Amino acid sequence: MRQIPVDTSAATVMVAKTPQPKVRDRRTGEIATDAETGAKLMTVDVMFAANDEVEILSVTVPETGISGDLTMGTPAALTGLIARPWENEFNGQKRHGIAFRAVAVTSLANTGTASKAA
Repeated sequence: MRQIPVDTSAATVMVAKTPQPKVRDRRTGEIATDAETGAKLMTVDVMFAANDEVEILSVTVPETGISGDLTMGTPAALTGLIARPWENEFNGQKRHGIAFRAVAVTSLANTGTASKAA
């Protein structure tokens, strides 16, 4: 599947919603895990501001890649952010979108660093 690296060097990133476990199956409550490492996956919603536009992105990250206190409004850095287009069909309806995945989401609140993503 195609993976597109996302340049975050000129973006401002802030936590919009605290990390939550990524649910693989809503019926059973099964938590998603990384296929390669087996690490529990989390979802972090972030405000991503670049090029005079602001979007809320839902980013999947391994639990081990979450560092610092990621509360709402915390400046953050996204390491290894990629975008992955997806498409599926359910009950005859086609759906598509872009999934975002990062190696790490790191708080910049106590580092003295500007809120630019690294």
